[in-house]
Amino acid sequence: AALDGFQIDVQLNIMSFLSPQDLCRLGSTSCYWRTAVQDPLLWRYFLLRDLPSWTSVDCKSLPDEEIFNKAFSEVSDNALYDYMAIYKRSCPQGRRSLKSSRPRYGAVTSFLQSLVTQAEPRFAMFGPGLEELDNSLVQKMMTCPEILLVAGLPHRQIHGIGSGVSFQFNNNQKFNIVTLYSTTSVERRRAREEQAVAVNKMFYQESSTVGNQQAMHYSVIAQVRKVCEVVDGFIYVANAEAHREHDRQEELARILAMIDPALGPSNRPLLVLSCVSHVGVKRIPCVYVAHQLQLNLLHQPWMMQDTVAATLDGLLNGIEWLLEEANCKSAQ
Repeated sequence: AALDGFQIDVQLNIMSFLSPQDLCRLGSTSCYWRTAVQDPLLWRYFLLRDLPSWTSVDCKSLPDEEIFNKAFSEVSDNALYDYMAIYKRSCPQGRRSLKSSRPRYGAVTSFLQSLVTQAEPRFAMFGPGLEELDNSLVQKMMTCPEILLVAGLPHRQIHGIGSGVSFQFNNNQKFNIVTLYSTTSVERRRAREEQAVAVNKMFYQESSTVGNQQAMHYSVIAQVRKVCEVVDGFIYVANAEAHREHDRQEELARILAMIDPALGPSNRPLLVLSCVSHVGVKRIPCVYVAHQLQLNLLHQPWMMQDTVAATLDGLLNGIEWLLEEANCKSAQ
């Protein structure tokens, strides 16, 4: 028995040098290897090793937070977690293959919808990543036609907020982004120079009673409320730079205020851009940011995408998901 245990340990150690994709292929060769490659401890190792490098996660693929909190030596939860299935569902490669394996009638539906004249979808963009980073995400979006083409600056107004900017995705789909800043440009610039937090004038606090305790939550001001009532989805730009302090509870409270079902359909998609200034900045992995923001509490579809403000890396992946979700909702 001791020899068998030693052989198993050696076998697991050897398999840990293979990639998850190689293990899946190995498991398809025989019943023996199919059983061997499903070892929970091995896939838990892969999951904890690889997820910090994943650049996106969504509401269908976010791993349970308990996976991070339990000690690696704990194997008593094997019955609760199929780590191989969690890995395959959560990793970006697995999500892409799942998407490509879906029926193709969705593409036909999208083509038929494109034949019908529709108003371009409109999204409200907000969040600290718009204001705290050394590079401006919005300015880069406005000045990189090779990545994202500016299609126009509409003159209509949304109750004094502004009409936003129209962009064109892949030389085809047009969409509009209304950018909502927390305060004036002068106050934002001063806050960046002083490394301080600008007072956010988009929200106001309201007190409520939960049980026997007083709880605080946010509501949006009247002008922002009008925007939330007409948009087709939301883009939240999170600051993912590791060297900064983040109040994620405060951020979640403001996200909840913006997506309040009282302001519009509860199924409108939320794209979260986990943003850093430039490539050299150390970032918090997007899976960790998703848990910090408690996005698992949200009821509408959401996706988090790593983004770099200086280069717009990752932005188009997020926009593509957002447009797909918005088109699906409009077709329902």
